[in-house]
Amino acid sequence: MRAIVIREPGDPDVLEWTTVPDPAAGPGEVLIEVAASAVNRADVMQRLGFYPPPDGAPPYPGLEVSGRVVAVGDGVAWPGVGDEVCALLAGGGYAERVAVPAGQVLPVPDGVDLVDAAGLPEVACTVWSNVFMLGRLQGGETLLAHGGGSGIGTLAIQLAKARGARVVCTVGSEEKAERCRALGADLVVNYRTGDFVESGPYDVILDLIGAKYLARNVDALAVGGRLMIIGMQGGSKAELDIGKLLRKRALVHPTSLRSRPLEEKAEIVAGVRENVWPLIASGDVRPVVDRRVPMADAARAHELLEESGHVGKILLTV
Repeated sequence: MRAIVIREPGDPDVLEWTTVPDPAAGPGEVLIEVAASAVNRADVMQRLGFYPPPDGAPPYPGLEVSGRVVAVGDGVAWPGVGDEVCALLAGGGYAERVAVPAGQVLPVPDGVDLVDAAGLPEVACTVWSNVFMLGRLQGGETLLAHGGGSGIGTLAIQLAKARGARVVCTVGSEEKAERCRALGADLVVNYRTGDFVESGPYDVILDLIGAKYLARNVDALAVGGRLMIIGMQGGSKAELDIGKLLRKRALVHPTSLRSRPLEEKAEIVAGVRENVWPLIASGDVRPVVDRRVPMADAARAHELLEESGHVGKILLTV
């Protein structure tokens, strides 16, 4: 088969569409013929040499795919050969085929195109596990989602609104602000001209920035608030005022999805299927796809992601 190989750490042009060994479905796994994958910040970090895949994962980038099952390993009750699915991966999505544990596979939601479904597993699992499983966001509470125009942001806005929360998000342009309002955001703060702290307090904050926003995020938390840190676009080291956390009885919880044990990923995927997929089928939540790019042009897709002009997901099609 063919896959995107990272020749060496570097700029997007190190991504090469080339022939690699075929994968096979082991016990408890299914083999998916890939229709599409999606581009995530983690893929860029891997390309730069800062985020290697976990032990045993394919070396190719790609944390989610959609496609059709072409083989199943021993012990797999579902899915079956021929089923249209999407899946959460530890790596290997930028390829024509990928083997994945059956517990990380989801059916394509009703009403969603097979290719567009590639942009759902990673963001749905990230938002569900952080905002709801760990962050415990309840109806009537307020969520602040940084990066409202990102794939994670666009899903977080819709899912939080569908479950009865008030939603505030940050963006860097009026165009993105308009798109986020259309998705249901109650308030949009342009971080170039405004201060999200002034629009708080927030019960849950979903943060992709990290160190740069840490102190202000803590300032913006409500009493009993929960800060969920899922990225380090603004650095990894900053001072934390423990006194403020004590006074607010607040929680700061950094998390990572990719390196979690298989059983934890399977639990998250099961939660997404039970709680998120019905909202997608009903139309209350929908995938937001900015554009589709041929997988052989993955370098261009990475350039688009790093330019940050997109809203929602950038997909790679086979």
